[in-house]
Amino acid sequence: MDLIALAVPFFIASIAVELGFDRARGRGLYRSSDAINSLSLGMLSSTTGYFTALLKLLIWGLVLENFAAFNMPIAWFDSSPGGIALWIAAAVGWDFCYYWRHRCGHEISVLWAAHAVHHQSEDYNLSTALRQSSTGFLFEWIFYVPLFVVGFPLEVLLVVGAANLIYQFWVHTQFVHRLGALDYIFVTPSNHRVHHAQNERYIDKNYGGILILWDRLFGTFEDERDDDPVVFGVRKPLANLNPFWANLQVYDYLLFDAIRARRWRDKLGIWFRPTGWRPDDVAAVHPKPATDITKFRKYDPAVPPSVKRYVLAQFIVAIFLALGISVLIVESGPRGVLVPCLMLWAQLYSLGTLNEGRQESLRVECLRLLVIVPAAAFAMQLYPPPGVTLDGLWVAVFGYVTLSLLALNGCRGDIVKKELFVNKQ
Repeated sequence: MDLIALAVPFFIASIAVELGFDRARGRGLYRSSDAINSLSLGMLSSTTGYFTALLKLLIWGLVLENFAAFNMPIAWFDSSPGGIALWIAAAVGWDFCYYWRHRCGHEISVLWAAHAVHHQSEDYNLSTALRQSSTGFLFEWIFYVPLFVVGFPLEVLLVVGAANLIYQFWVHTQFVHRLGALDYIFVTPSNHRVHHAQNERYIDKNYGGILILWDRLFGTFEDERDDDPVVFGVRKPLANLNPFWANLQVYDYLLFDAIRARRWRDKLGIWFRPTGWRPDDVAAVHPKPATDITKFRKYDPAVPPSVKRYVLAQFIVAIFLALGISVLIVESGPRGVLVPCLMLWAQLYSLGTLNEGRQESLRVECLRLLVIVPAAAFAMQLYPPPGVTLDGLWVAVFGYVTLSLLALNGCRGDIVKKELFVNKQ
């Protein structure tokens, strides 16, 4: 049972409700470009996960089979008092390991390179919760190995891990304020807003997943203060809406320093040093300016309303495509969803360029519609999705491409006018 897949309708409905509250109260907590970028990163993470999740499952399975200290049959985890106690032990154990995974994800450069994706949003709302990395699979599995050494069954840990992730969704909101005694025990919206801040007081605080007790125990807790309002985002802003670059940005500047460092121990060590560390020789030649949070401005490119409407319509198509892929993966496996995933990834990339409102985005979107979509449809003839006829597939592709090109043509003039205005400034 995939709890994350079952929770997706709840996620979508909750975001819609929060967006409605935001519009009704005029708080401006949602910007379409930022929310679409966050959700695009969530879809990119979930779909790339279809091809990368096997790595951790294989390693965890091998550890459980060969190094488990105790044999814990799945039958022990029932509804009896003892079984419930075991479920609680597994959940608390997972949350403890998550704390250290999360903390190391902020304190070790190569781990931050993956986790930074989740913090790049300069807004804070429920869509931010779904903003996830596509490269975390490389190292994050390591932190949960001790649970398999103990002997907890894989099925149990997958369930408590999913439950831990689902819990964290609701804390990404500004509509819930203090919760009294709960703020002392659990990760709450107030506690987690601190974690997403770039204020000096709040940086690298409140790592817990469900329990904030770990932060209180290990000295990483900080309370949200009214006299120091949270400023969301990261000190080195992403400053674009490309979901692929979002996943590569931190790796890029680590590689920049590694290439230019003279000593090999620095070239290798920079990846595993504390975040922010730079070799002295590189920092001297390529200094980074100090961050002045008082001058922080959100990245918010001006985009014509016609383009925003087009992007929103195409993003709705992308959501349905992603949902279809989540069903198809169960029936056809990774090979059966490769082409639809490639088509989705191209769409997410193109929507990111359109949300920046640049003239070249028209060429990118035309390339997607006239080359990538037909090529994907042709490739899907080799492994047609269940219940889809080839004639029906091509009719759908022709209709989609035609309607999209007509709508895109309506945006062209607005994008050109916007570019001419920017160039005159």
